Amino acid sequence: MKNPKGEQEKTEPRLEEETSIKKTQIGRSLESNLNTIEILYTIPKNSDIKIRKFSYGEMKREAFVVYISSITDGQKIDEHIIRPLLNNTTSTDDDDVDIENVITAETITTVNVVGEAVKGVNSGNAVVFIEGKDCAYIISTSKFEGRGIEKAENEVVIKGSKEAFNEMANSNISLLRKRIKNESLIVESSIISKRSNNEVYLLYIKDLANEEILKDVRERIGSLDVDAIQNAAVLEQYIEERQKSLLPTVLYTERPDRTASFLENGFIVLVMDNSPEALIVPATFWSFFHNAEDHYLRFVFGNFIRALRLLALFITLFISAIYISVTNYHVEMVPADLLLAISATREIVPFPAIVEILLMEIAFELIREAGLRVPSPIGPTIGIVGALILGQAAVQANIVSPLVVIIVALGGLSSFAIGDISMNFSIRLIRFLFIFSAAFFGFYGMTALFTVGIVYLVSMKSFGVPYLAPMTPTYVSSKDTIFRRMLKNEILRPGYLKPKDLEKKSGE
Repeated sequence: MKNPKGEQEKTEPRLEEETSIKKTQIGRSLESNLNTIEILYTIPKNSDIKIRKFSYGEMKREAFVVYISSITDGQKIDEHIIRPLLNNTTSTDDDDVDIENVITAETITTVNVVGEAVKGVNSGNAVVFIEGKDCAYIISTSKFEGRGIEKAENEVVIKGSKEAFNEMANSNISLLRKRIKNESLIVESSIISKRSNNEVYLLYIKDLANEEILKDVRERIGSLDVDAIQNAAVLEQYIEERQKSLLPTVLYTERPDRTASFLENGFIVLVMDNSPEALIVPATFWSFFHNAEDHYLRFVFGNFIRALRLLALFITLFISAIYISVTNYHVEMVPADLLLAISATREIVPFPAIVEILLMEIAFELIREAGLRVPSPIGPTIGIVGALILGQAAVQANIVSPLVVIIVALGGLSSFAIGDISMNFSIRLIRFLFIFSAAFFGFYGMTALFTVGIVYLVSMKSFGVPYLAPMTPTYVSSKDTIFRRMLKNEILRPGYLKPKDLEKKSGE
């Protein structure tokens, strides 16, 4: 049996050796550079690492190009690197600039440290080493596989753009630049993990974004000390304000049009490879309450939809709790005829109201989760048919009363009106807190929990911005909270962001 400790002792010098190699300068010896690359990439065992040796120029100078075949465009390497060098007949004995003039790729970067060259290879680029040169040339040839531009799945709109982000950061940034044709749109990139070298892109408009918020975001990203962060959903959990809070403080969106509107208001956007979404900071409660389609609809229609959404929010939070409170503690509030009808339906049910509600609420959540996880052709069928069959069977078995089925179904249906995924989960969990508070103390418990919740909301911040701003505390803004104003009257950016330019002026 092998000694695990002995294996660890053999492994550690190897890791330390690789770390020290990456910090060394690139030498003039081509053979030495080739050996270094072979050690770092475990060649020939590592099958998708390709090395192409060749000679070029009148002096027949030796060189080699290294790349990863699975993430690199081989045709670009052939057409823009190797073929131009082989066809070039001018002398390239002493002049470094000749290489950059001969190669016809989009970008060429010169590096002097082995680690920087390795990062270039890992990013899908081709790296050229030349005999007698104490540097390497990183040439842009990356070609990562990914989806095309498709429709948004979670933020569906009837009116407006149908484009959605995909897993390619460059594609996502191009969708934003298509909408914001302005030289002030800045895209900063930084590495946020040590082992996987995952890259995050920080987007903002430099003459709008607040420097203090921008500094806070940079510090949070720079302080990360992890091996890998594969996508923005994981990054969100590292940088959010309160990681154990029920309420989200970072807005998640898969729509480039919505992201562009936030950028134009002075917000900051984070984009990553492998993530079909953008993270928007800071985020207030109203950011989650609003929908991508609100401003595409006319003033009356948009506010009507918001009124329905607000009603749905209150229904999903309180309807089950109100039923428990009324039946257990406050029967005098119910008209006599209705009370007799409720009593008649509950007469043969052996469980108290809290058990009825919890049974149906948990069953509804299970059906919803099952509908999401099963293959898409049968998902909707399970959700609709499963709920109908389960509810009908529960009533016939005298486990729950018919009124409870109606109440739970109405509360569950109303929860779908909250479009944001994170806020939807929050509302569904908070609903259970109200159910338990109503079971123990009736309306008094619900009132106490609601008061504590409001105090908690007021105390929350997202990257230094109050969670309920601009309603409380009051800031100068277009007052786009519960209801929106007419577009021609929305001439101010959110004052709580303290943007460099508060007014939306024509021509700027």
